[in-house]
Amino acid sequence: MAIINFDHISSNPLLPEVKTAMIDAINADYHNPSSQHSAGELAAAQLDKSRTAVADLINCANPKEVVFTSGGTESVNHAVKGAVLANAKKGNHIITSNVEHNAVIRSLKRLNGQGFKITSLDVDRHGRVDPQAVADAITEKTILVSIMHSNNETGTIQPIEAISGITREHNILLHTDAVDSVGVVPMDVQKLGVNLMSFGANTFYGPTGVGGLYIRRGTMIWPILEGGVQEHNKRAGTENLIGIIGMGVAAEMARRKMDERLTHLENLKAKLLSGLSQTIEDIIINTPADASLPNLVSVSVRYIEGESVMLMLDDDGIAVATRSACATGSLRASHVLLSIGRSHADAQGTLVITFGIENTESDIDYFLASLQKVVKTLRDISPLYQKKKNEPPTDRI
Repeated sequence: MAIINFDHISSNPLLPEVKTAMIDAINADYHNPSSQHSAGELAAAQLDKSRTAVADLINCANPKEVVFTSGGTESVNHAVKGAVLANAKKGNHIITSNVEHNAVIRSLKRLNGQGFKITSLDVDRHGRVDPQAVADAITEKTILVSIMHSNNETGTIQPIEAISGITREHNILLHTDAVDSVGVVPMDVQKLGVNLMSFGANTFYGPTGVGGLYIRRGTMIWPILEGGVQEHNKRAGTENLIGIIGMGVAAEMARRKMDERLTHLENLKAKLLSGLSQTIEDIIINTPADASLPNLVSVSVRYIEGESVMLMLDDDGIAVATRSACATGSLRASHVLLSIGRSHADAQGTLVITFGIENTESDIDYFLASLQKVVKTLRDISPLYQKKKNEPPTDRI
């Protein structure tokens, strides 16, 4: 049975064009891009071509501001730790939010153990940071603000442009974790006004194990990996040329087909939201109606466990997630959902449904029918749901 992939936030399949480009690159047997001879120069030309394609995707005028990494996690670690360590003489205060990815949270926890002070801002019920809260949290020792562009569990898009206006006014660096945004929605580093932006190739149907970090010219940042002079002295180590070539092709296709993909994903999202409201009672939609990713819907199905729903949907050939793949296996309720006011029980009953360009409206119909069946089965044996059903109606004034 073919699997319907509604867990694109964890991984996307490689585009056929990306596979072909990578196989051709393997067969070409490229040399080390850092070598000074003609074979090395041919490899360096391919590296530059891919760097330009990635830069074009995020409207970066100078491709040298794009540094290739091993993926989104390394890009985040490099941005956060590298910027803080390079600017430690200016201060020791960092501002972030309560809904960041673990790559940011754990990087900051490490820095906190080294004497840096962290302010983590609350979010509203939609999971958004108030730019004014950022302004109010700034002190004379603030050296970095790190706020994600979009949330990997709710899809909420943050007001990065408004926040960057504040950080520029105070001459403070701004990093945004855009791993789930780049290649999915239009991204323009000039318009956003960020100093640092992290992203990964697999989000836009490139290979896993390859990512990028945008570093605005003039931004002080230390390399996390030291050794050689690769990536303009920003990241030591011989580049993963085969993966980077695949990333470049994926980036070029994402840029060309952005409007087409957006329309398709938005139509699927509208159909899914409409179907959920019509077929399943007692649910909470955690994804805000506006300013959210077009390919993600988070829904809390009350009175049952999300993991049980996920496993039963898997039996029907549907792959979904209960939270970020990076947090799978944790018994704790999602810190993101708790931050937007969900109870522990509702957080544990949450599904994160993410779709891609190969999904169809028929996939949505099949998913909704399967979910309706699964929810009924689980609620029939749920003591919480039976208690709710047997409670007398409450008089409302």
